[in-house]
Amino acid sequence: MTTASVALEIAVTSPAGAVVAREHGADRVELCVGLELGGLTPSQALVETVHETGIPAHALVRCRPGGFVHDRGELELMEREVRTVLRSGAAGVVVGALRPDRTLDVDALRRFVDAARSVSAVAEVTLHRAVDHTADPVRAAAALHDLGFTRVLTSGGASTAVAGAGTITRMVDAAGSVQVMAGAGVTPADVPALVATGAAAVHLSAKRRASGSAHAGVPMGGSDDGSAHFVTDAEVVAAARRAVDAVG
Repeated sequence: MTTASVALEIAVTSPAGAVVAREHGADRVELCVGLELGGLTPSQALVETVHETGIPAHALVRCRPGGFVHDRGELELMEREVRTVLRSGAAGVVVGALRPDRTLDVDALRRFVDAARSVSAVAEVTLHRAVDHTADPVRAAAALHDLGFTRVLTSGGASTAVAGAGTITRMVDAAGSVQVMAGAGVTPADVPALVATGAAAVHLSAKRRASGSAHAGVPMGGSDDGSAHFVTDAEVVAAARRAVDAVG
């Protein structure tokens, strides 16, 4: 594995975050909103504005927080969201769906892939960390080529990518031409261990709480504790870039 072949992806929630990621060495961004909820589908305007920053953006398509077993209405909505974000300038989409038995919902995933490629034949399609909730992430990774996926984001089924490094190595072997991207709880110091798995990319949020953005007012929802929102930390992105470049 050569250093040049390892991509650095940063999860961002705003055009400003995309600019920070671009200026400090990220190869691409994953764009979402509600990062504290695990990420949700960004708006059309947000996708369009991030596209204008010039960095390739892969839009998360996830219509709600919680688990990855979706009903018919949710699947239809996300299928439409796939087409919308790609038409708005996203370079790819990040999707996922499971069956109640903790296997991949292959019918839903095929619908997402077909929707993406109906907009752009070269749209990249990533399976998100729903894979880490499957009964067997290695077996799931092995199925992705036939489903038309470009890559999979994974922690190896563990709480952090470093903890799941052994499984990530096995997923790399099983995935064949599908790229495996290591992510979850990643810091720049973790990069060498994750590159050693054979992963094609490293993913991190590089986030910090925005100063002065907390509130002590009436809660705006059940999960609103008044904490500040997250922004992309330039120093963390730059440190991750240096770590990727130093490996090998």
